[in-house]
Amino acid sequence: MTTFGAVAEWRLPPLRRATLWIPQWFAKKAIFNSPLEAAMAFPHLQQPSFLLASLKADSINKPFAQQCQDLVKVIEDFPAKELHTIFPWLVESIFGSLDGVLVGWNLRCLQGRVNPVEYSIVMEFLDPGGPMMKLVYKLQAEDYKFDFPVSYLPGPVKASIQECILPDSPLYHNKVQFTPAGGLGLNLALNPFEYYIFFFALSLITQKPLPVSLHVRTSDCAYFILVDRYLSWFLPTEGSVPPPLSSSPGGTSPSPPPRTPAIPFASYGLHHTSLLKRHISHQTSVNADPASHEIWRSETLLQVFVEMWLHHYSLEMYQKMQSPHAKESFTPTEEHVLVVRLLLKHLHAFANSLKPEQASPSAHSHATSPLEEFKRAAVPRFVQQKLYLFLQHCFGHWPLDASFRAVLEMWLSYLQPWRYAPDKQAPGSDSQPRCVSEKWAPFVQENLLMYTKLFVGFLNRALRTDLVSPKHALMVFRVAKVFAQPNLAEMIQKGEQLFLEPELVIPHRQHRLFTAPTFTGSFLSPWPPAVTDASFKVKSHVYSLEGQDCKYTPMFGPEARTLVLRLAQLITQAKHTAKSISDQCAESPAGHSFLSWLGFSSMDTNGSYTANDLDEMGQDSVRKTDEYLEKALEYLRQIFRLSEAQLRQFTLALGTTQDENGKKQLPDCIVGEDGLILTPLGRYQIINGLRRFEIEYQGDPELQPIRSYEIASLVRTLFRLSSAINHRFAGQMAALCSRDDFLGSFCRYHLTEPGLASRHLLSPVGRRQVAGHTRGPRLSLRFLGSYRTLVSLLLAFFVASLFCVGPLPCTLLLTLGYVLYASAMTLLTERGKLHQP
Repeated sequence: MTTFGAVAEWRLPPLRRATLWIPQWFAKKAIFNSPLEAAMAFPHLQQPSFLLASLKADSINKPFAQQCQDLVKVIEDFPAKELHTIFPWLVESIFGSLDGVLVGWNLRCLQGRVNPVEYSIVMEFLDPGGPMMKLVYKLQAEDYKFDFPVSYLPGPVKASIQECILPDSPLYHNKVQFTPAGGLGLNLALNPFEYYIFFFALSLITQKPLPVSLHVRTSDCAYFILVDRYLSWFLPTEGSVPPPLSSSPGGTSPSPPPRTPAIPFASYGLHHTSLLKRHISHQTSVNADPASHEIWRSETLLQVFVEMWLHHYSLEMYQKMQSPHAKESFTPTEEHVLVVRLLLKHLHAFANSLKPEQASPSAHSHATSPLEEFKRAAVPRFVQQKLYLFLQHCFGHWPLDASFRAVLEMWLSYLQPWRYAPDKQAPGSDSQPRCVSEKWAPFVQENLLMYTKLFVGFLNRALRTDLVSPKHALMVFRVAKVFAQPNLAEMIQKGEQLFLEPELVIPHRQHRLFTAPTFTGSFLSPWPPAVTDASFKVKSHVYSLEGQDCKYTPMFGPEARTLVLRLAQLITQAKHTAKSISDQCAESPAGHSFLSWLGFSSMDTNGSYTANDLDEMGQDSVRKTDEYLEKALEYLRQIFRLSEAQLRQFTLALGTTQDENGKKQLPDCIVGEDGLILTPLGRYQIINGLRRFEIEYQGDPELQPIRSYEIASLVRTLFRLSSAINHRFAGQMAALCSRDDFLGSFCRYHLTEPGLASRHLLSPVGRRQVAGHTRGPRLSLRFLGSYRTLVSLLLAFFVASLFCVGPLPCTLLLTLGYVLYASAMTLLTERGKLHQP
């Protein structure tokens, strides 16, 4: 850091030195420790560029705590005219650059239990009632605008603006700075609050994913907790939105209205602003009710969060992504999904905080506050469509692993708004699930695709996963449990019936309009029949999300029922496989793993392995897997009214009976011209380790790959030695093995391969047996290269030394013992051959 003498003159470049002037009478007495202290002494006499340079220098040279203290003083002492130049730099230094190169304060990794001091400082500084938000409101009062590059917006929005098409979201209206040069280099003119929230929301997307080696619990990090605080502050479930913070001791800073009010609040949730694409040059300002300015920050916060986190797929893009060769434009992370789930949970609590008299349909005709109207419109108007496309992409493209649990819980949270209602029902007796109240039927009907199409998508995922895994079994259990809540399946089925009703009242031209029915006459005219109105809402929901030409697969139709039966059959198979693995583990000795490393376990020369995470997680996980699958099967029976006889008959028809616990039965396949062809069921059985083909090594045993329980260098040396012996004494070994006496049998036992002629082809078709390549008698010393043999010999010499037996006598005893053992085995082998037909 720069030090200063009696005269406060800083070593600045020549062009900047003239911009700084301090009274001489003060300069003779003042000694400043940093340029920032001198600037703060006379905030009205400094140039903005100097303040920014001072803060940048201090960000490198000063400790983090001192930097934040200085920033608090700067925000308090400097006027908005000087602060607006440091605002973009400060926002970027906190949240990182939009290109992801600068990480800023790295809020996604900052945790209170790891860095308590820095965590508390950051949370206090960025709190919705803290110094940073005070700076935002201070600049907001002066109506400053900041440029935000369009190139960093989500894909559909960026493409629309670059094509000179105004996006449907009112967030962008009257903000695009259109240039005659074309779509490149466009910017949005944002007010300070919008600029701050844009950067805050995008920092979740633009920053690089956290490394796998860094174990960070998302719910404990500063970013996640800040999202929760901002939601609680600007979308309150009790009371109203707090007013902007006071920027001076004398009063509050005025909160100017947004550049363009979003939409008239009287029509919230009923009409889109327009279904026609509007050219950017036709942006117009709309005069809204001044009362709506009361919640413009809440509306802006929600729109920014939804646009930045969810609006990465349009309907056209989603339809293109159905192709298996389509390239993904955006891939969400597990952290991203967890933050979105937090948003959805709070939105349900926010929307359900309406009082019963405010939530009733008749309340629309009475005077209501903008906040109440906003609560009604928050989910259907801003979230529903973008969330549906986001979930559809995740269900279709997320890896088939346990990380899908985050997406699953986000989906289930959205499907259950009653969990976040203030008037929660009391739990049922005897641990019975609570009945879903009939008052939630409109929500279920207006979100029908969220329940039905995504459920079918989950079935297709579940059929391709390893249900023996406890984590995958838990996901099936969670979905089945949610959909098995009493009365929920009936409400979903009722919604499907409304959608499939013949179109008697609804004009064909209205299918793509997410609007209420048009009425002739005044709004005092009686409403149409309830069934027709509900049917219209369901059809409007489906057509607005999927398009008019969508192909709807009913959740309770024959296609989905077939998928459910297949899942039930696979659950039964997975339960049986888990039990087999459990029995296998129980039979193994406690020291199995250690002895396997030493080579004392049974060697599998074919290198086959059928295991999953149950082997690593122990008996408790086997018990949990069986419990999850058993309950999931029971819930599926309740939802789709399946009978025990139907499940049993379907299971037998698919050939799920096991032969010796499935250890010797082939995967499901058919015989073709070139051999066996796997069916989809057979592929599933192989992938999940339920069945397997018997694959044996057909080559020279001496040339097998070196195993993990063998010493590589020693095996190679012994192979060269045994090859030299076999080459040198081949004739003598052949003569010995051709003898008919006991010596010949003894040599054949050691110098020939047993069972070589009985090996069959790799293909199991016909099980044709072929004779192996003719090999003469030969000596194999490879067994001396294994850890098992060496440890056994060392252990024998150690035990012999305890009884005062030297190495040479011990070697003679071992040799004598082996000769006796080999003689006995020779006699048994010859006797067995005599009894063979």
